[in-house]
Amino acid sequence: MLYVIKNDLNALEKGLSCQVYSDAALITEIGRHLVKAGGKRLRPALYFLAAHSRSQYDINYVLPLAITIELIHMASLVHDDVLDNASTRRGAITANAKWGNNISILSGDFLFARAFGLIANKDYDKRVLLRLADVICGLSEGEIHQNEKHYKLRSEEEYYEAISKKTADFIAASCEIGGVVAGLSKDDTDKLHTYGLCLGMAFQITDDILDLTSSDKKIGKPAGNDILQGIITLPVIRAVHTGPDREELVSIITDKELDAEMVKRAVEITKNSSGLDYAREKVYDYLDRARQALPDGLPPSIKKSFIDVADFVGKRDF
Repeated sequence: MLYVIKNDLNALEKGLSCQVYSDAALITEIGRHLVKAGGKRLRPALYFLAAHSRSQYDINYVLPLAITIELIHMASLVHDDVLDNASTRRGAITANAKWGNNISILSGDFLFARAFGLIANKDYDKRVLLRLADVICGLSEGEIHQNEKHYKLRSEEEYYEAISKKTADFIAASCEIGGVVAGLSKDDTDKLHTYGLCLGMAFQITDDILDLTSSDKKIGKPAGNDILQGIITLPVIRAVHTGPDREELVSIITDKELDAEMVKRAVEITKNSSGLDYAREKVYDYLDRARQALPDGLPPSIKKSFIDVADFVGKRDF
């Protein structure tokens, strides 16, 4: 994947550094902190791949949208960290922990505005702006749903709906928008959307598995952090319905005063159930659906790169 779009991703990093500049020095400082913290750049990477689907490729035309996509993602993470009272992300201190909630929210707002300002005067298909607006609405709806369900047991269907809005739809939109920019047919852009949606569902479920199984050093936050925050994910939902200690688990995850020892016990109960294996099966199922959804007419190198991304999501441990 990186070989095909290596130059595009390098241009993205330079563009992000330029776009987080503000006359307000503190916003520039926070923006540079966020860019330096890095990330997988998954959404713009998928957008770049889709945009490469046609031979006529102009980086000057394609790049502003890639920057916009990542700025929106960065802004949403800043707001998420405020809502979750998170102190670290990817092993780095969060903006809210370093500069406070009020400044962080305003900085996130700045990034949202800069994102749309960057493409407002560009000659993009109006579907692009509409999809990005839909994405931000979905992010907000998903976050509100999640907050309403804090320390409450939600159904598996509610979980899927929430992660679709919070994660998968943005990844789907990134793929779809890349196809629109490449001038693909609606049928092909719809297929790219389906690929991205299934990939995004698998990506988030994998995140939720790693929250229970990985180390602080690898994922930049303590194991069981979701439980501590009152977020009930798929492995835990499955453990509640099938595990031998489900009554104890429910009493822990719905307790707003839970401590580190209680979280440790909830993680142990979940690991001793079928929850993790069930969630992994869902990941593999979504990734198979993603691979099968890819349009037939994609250039071989691009199709292989999309498949490589799906393989990465299935194997990642960070």
